[in-house]
Amino acid sequence: MAEDNKGNAFDFGLFKRLLSYTKPYRVRLYFVAFAAILISVFAVLRPIYLELAIDEGMQPKDIDSLIYYIQLTLVVLLGESLFQLLFIYFANWLGQQVVRDIRVKLFGHMIRFKMQYYDKSAVGRLVTRAVNDIETIASIFSEGLFMIISDLLKMAVIAGVMLYKSWQLSLIIFVILPFILYATRVFQKKMKVAFEEVRTQVANLNSFVQERVTGMKIVQIFSREKVEQKKFDEINKKHMRAWNKTVWYNSIFFPVAEMVTSITIGLLVWYGGLRAAQSDVITIGLVTAFIQFSQMLFTPLRQIADKFNTLQMGMVAANRVFAILDTDSRIADTGTHTLKNIQGNLTFEKVRFSYVPDEEVLKGIDLEVNAGETVAIVGSTGAGKSTIINLLGRFYEIDSGKIKIDGIDITDVKLDSLRSEIAVVLQDVFLFADSILNNITLNNPSITEADVIEAAKAIGVDSFISSLPNGYHYNVKERGAMLSSGQRQLIAFLRAYVSNPGILVLDEATSSVDSNSEQLIQKAINKITKGRTSIVIAHRLATIKKADKIIVMDKGLIVEIGSHKELLQKEGGYYRNLYEVQFAANQEMV
Repeated sequence: MAEDNKGNAFDFGLFKRLLSYTKPYRVRLYFVAFAAILISVFAVLRPIYLELAIDEGMQPKDIDSLIYYIQLTLVVLLGESLFQLLFIYFANWLGQQVVRDIRVKLFGHMIRFKMQYYDKSAVGRLVTRAVNDIETIASIFSEGLFMIISDLLKMAVIAGVMLYKSWQLSLIIFVILPFILYATRVFQKKMKVAFEEVRTQVANLNSFVQERVTGMKIVQIFSREKVEQKKFDEINKKHMRAWNKTVWYNSIFFPVAEMVTSITIGLLVWYGGLRAAQSDVITIGLVTAFIQFSQMLFTPLRQIADKFNTLQMGMVAANRVFAILDTDSRIADTGTHTLKNIQGNLTFEKVRFSYVPDEEVLKGIDLEVNAGETVAIVGSTGAGKSTIINLLGRFYEIDSGKIKIDGIDITDVKLDSLRSEIAVVLQDVFLFADSILNNITLNNPSITEADVIEAAKAIGVDSFISSLPNGYHYNVKERGAMLSSGQRQLIAFLRAYVSNPGILVLDEATSSVDSNSEQLIQKAINKITKGRTSIVIAHRLATIKKADKIIVMDKGLIVEIGSHKELLQKEGGYYRNLYEVQFAANQEMV
């Protein structure tokens, strides 16, 4: 959409779509339109009363008439000010309502995207779309769209009154008007392209800063401060150059517009003054009124150009936001089944999957997991272990084959129902900048604090949480920075446990914790895996000896299946080789 309309002064299709968000607020929209009409009427009355005050009050020295027209002018000014106030307030109010609705819709759309979308999208750019760009859209209503409409309406009324008053003086203004209109049109087109570049560079800045702040530890560990600062300086220069283009166009347009306005006033004084001296057809009051009319006609044109800058930035932002809203990157939620009290039987039938087309990660996996079993999946990095978990929760769609839970194809199950029955504990635990309690319940109203405390005592982590300041209400800050990796892992186990899942998945959940935390985690694992189907992915083979079944994977294929003892008995077996390598490495460390 953006590319097709780049360089065009205005995209009416985009504007129509944006305007559709005002439908719930039609009453206010109509009032804003009504206020704009009244403002135009009040604006054109001022020069008319000035003309009458000069011609019927000042020149004949009629004090009563002069005072009368001054009083009328004051009433008009008060009316214009009142409706200008209401116009600005409700235009801004309307903009904020529209922005709120779009932002809610955008966020609701984004949180349902496939994981594959986030794999390919920079977080900083998405933040820019959801925050900066949407805030820019608000300016379309508060400073752009309605202000432009009001100015155009005012100009139309003024043009009509001018023609009625004097076609000769109107002709002077109308001869000059095309030059202003042409300059404005060129200015609008140039600014459209310039603001496209500005928004692109703003997104680049946000993306760069977000990534570096998130990865600040890596930057400092490897002493990359100077390098990253140099890169930031280069991106910032591009941003500055993009803005400088808009400054350059403004610096050309506004002096030209000012010069044309001054020439018009000079011509009106010259021609009108001569005619006023020669006859009564044109009066001094009429010339004075036309000077005001010309300023009221040209000033909105200059302001429209300035407001059009705001409108263009808003339209560019809207284009980018709608591009995300138009992105179809959801997992198809067409299932009709609801999972309740599942047994936990899992079946993978000839499952094939690739993150990148023609580069299969899983190459026809067949797998049976019985209800209540603890199944471990092992293999080298890239073997496809974590991919199986991603497919089970339908975070990615399989290329072919079937995955079933209790004999039901997961594509036939409602997505919320499916994921509510599967709890996942990842190696890299993510915690929100919130209390421990909210990180465990994820604000689920059906899980009370008493439930959490009871669950924490059951898996042996209550003493650790209670020892923290404010206990379960301790704020862990962004990404859980106030806790150790082991403590974050324990929180993740508790989060999984209180959700009471039918299937539990542990993805490298003990690979990066200290020995003390590992004992607590092992106790938690024993508790939460008891009586439910559990899938454990692990590099450290010592942690999965008690698994009912171990699945060994290599290059997207299952190469061995059996218990720990059975697999160790296979001469030259893949699992046995892995175990012996790890055992030897542990012996060397000892």
